[in-house]
Amino acid sequence: MNENEQIIFHIDVNSAYLSWTAVKMIQEGYGRDIREIPCIVGGDRKSRHGIVLAKSISAKKYGVVTGEPVVNALRKCPHLEMVPPEHHYYERMSQKLMELLSNYTPDIEQVSIDECYMDYSGIRNLFETPEAAAAAIKDKVKEQLGFTVNIGISDVKVLAKMASDFEKPDKVHTLYKREIQKKMWGLAVSELFMAGKSSVDTLHKLGIFTIGQLAKSPLAVLESHLKSHGRILWQYANGLDDSIVNTVKEESKGVGNSTTLSRDVDDIDEIYKVLLGLSEKVGGRLRAGSQKAKTIAVEIKYNDFTKCSRQTTVEVAIDSDTEIYNIVKILLKELWSGKPVRLLGVRTANLVENGEPEQLSILDIEDWVKAEDEKRNNMQQSREKMKKLDEALDAIKHKYGKDVVGRASLMEKNTKNQ
Repeated sequence: MNENEQIIFHIDVNSAYLSWTAVKMIQEGYGRDIREIPCIVGGDRKSRHGIVLAKSISAKKYGVVTGEPVVNALRKCPHLEMVPPEHHYYERMSQKLMELLSNYTPDIEQVSIDECYMDYSGIRNLFETPEAAAAAIKDKVKEQLGFTVNIGISDVKVLAKMASDFEKPDKVHTLYKREIQKKMWGLAVSELFMAGKSSVDTLHKLGIFTIGQLAKSPLAVLESHLKSHGRILWQYANGLDDSIVNTVKEESKGVGNSTTLSRDVDDIDEIYKVLLGLSEKVGGRLRAGSQKAKTIAVEIKYNDFTKCSRQTTVEVAIDSDTEIYNIVKILLKELWSGKPVRLLGVRTANLVENGEPEQLSILDIEDWVKAEDEKRNNMQQSREKMKKLDEALDAIKHKYGKDVVGRASLMEKNTKNQ
């Protein structure tokens, strides 16, 4: 193998939510491993509401699929065991995984709570082959953390991702560019990364059913039906991807938080409560990093997996939970279609260091002075109150834990249910 050849690992936790819940239940003395029985994470058996967030291999054999309503899963498998998600615990397990992996190399790009890319070049002298390195990492995760991962290996990022999706669990697979005809072209086109249902339906209408057929199709035809996405799919089918492992931490670009809901939500008040909690987390992280943000964004993933987002830029950078939340509420009103929501996120960008001077034009200064003359007293008092509140909450959470205190509006629903 060429010493200068790029080698990339894609590391993916096998059924992350289910695996992490299983580890926790075993540690707490539960008698069975839920990974070995028909089981799902998500939803509520009594109300039969919610969606399947993760499933065991046994549940998959009954036709249960991730993302479907719980009521459908119960029809397929009436004796299905259900456990609720524990997102804070999942965050801790994700952090433990990344800490373990960073013992091998710092060249890691985390792309979600349960998956990341790793640049092999920094550790190539420690192992005989990339496959040996991947196997050692995979086994170390299982030994120390109690769950399994799949690792895909390639000279191209997208192919490493594809390889990690091959046979599961607890496997290492390669998919180098030289191997795509043998290992990938015979797969259904729906197996290609980024090939969603709508794109697959269009490709089927064009008589394209395998990745190999897509790779050999005229690019102009694909672009005429799928626009720029057609080019992306064609490139991926041909193993073309020049992206690298981006080890720059996202926090240097922006700060954000998102959460997958335990059930589909279409009630605006519930959505607001989730966004308030997310705004508090984002504001707290900004202040902890001595940063403020000028760009605020809200993102939504609906229960049909479609995504959308909206952002705005303010003139004066902010780090207040309340100010972030008020902007997010306005953006949500402009964005939300009314469909049931599965994921919500609040993100910031265009960050500045606390105390950094902000450059204003002459007109900006004149307008600012006029506005300040009118509202100086009220605004200053309001901001001081918000600042003191934020600082008090930060101090309490730091000393006693982040869950020990919260706003009354976030606790209202739980109080009513008691």
